Amino acid sequence: MTAALETRHLVKRFGGFLAADDVSLSVEQGARHALIGPNGAGKTTLINLFTGALKPTSGSVLLDGEDITGLPVEQRVKRGLARTFQVNQLFREFTPLESVVLAVNERKELGGSAWRPLVAHGEAVDEAAALLERFKLSDVMDERTSMLPYGRQRLLEIALAFASKPRVLLLDEPAAGVPEDERHEVLNIVRDLPEDVTVILIEHDMELVFSFADRISVLVSGALFTEGTVTKVSADPRVKAIYLGEDA
Repeated sequence: MTAALETRHLVKRFGGFLAADDVSLSVEQGARHALIGPNGAGKTTLINLFTGALKPTSGSVLLDGEDITGLPVEQRVKRGLARTFQVNQLFREFTPLESVVLAVNERKELGGSAWRPLVAHGEAVDEAAALLERFKLSDVMDERTSMLPYGRQRLLEIALAFASKPRVLLLDEPAAGVPEDERHEVLNIVRDLPEDVTVILIEHDMELVFSFADRISVLVSGALFTEGTVTKVSADPRVKAIYLGEDA
């Protein structure tokens, strides 16, 4: 089976600093895959290389077997690669419904009509409302985004990424800053997305990672340190040593 997302000998240098060190990674279609590692391990750099926000020094990125290394960010989105960020990228004065309608219209290349009132976007409104229901945001769809609790804002950002109908969804610490009693809800909603959507997650909370992922890759100093099932990685004494700050 062709991997949903794959890297081959991916390298990224910033001057003398090696941020991605010969990373060859393969993520299966439909997987719930986690990227973990200590601060500075290169996780966000890798996401930026996946999406085209950074260009690799060498190596390649493949989406469903197609080499996309030379494609800009917007072309990768159109081919089914979407992401969220560590810090929310939201239209704070819009309502969730307005934001998602805008995202739906952008996917349909109707962004130029965004100034028209919502009633003029019938199909897009219906699709946006259904998407907001999936992400448990129906009850706040008409509230200003800046007024939403932070956990709801994180869900809205994921909903906006999902509005592009991705085949691969990249989530950079989606539960960061979310209150403890809401963190599992965020990840449960993501885990229950359609099985044909591959999800790659960066997360520091190991309890969330172990409850979410079916496979884990561990990065250390820009290199792929180890990978495997949750059972294998959680039992690896070297991984425990890394997170305890001991000599591995």
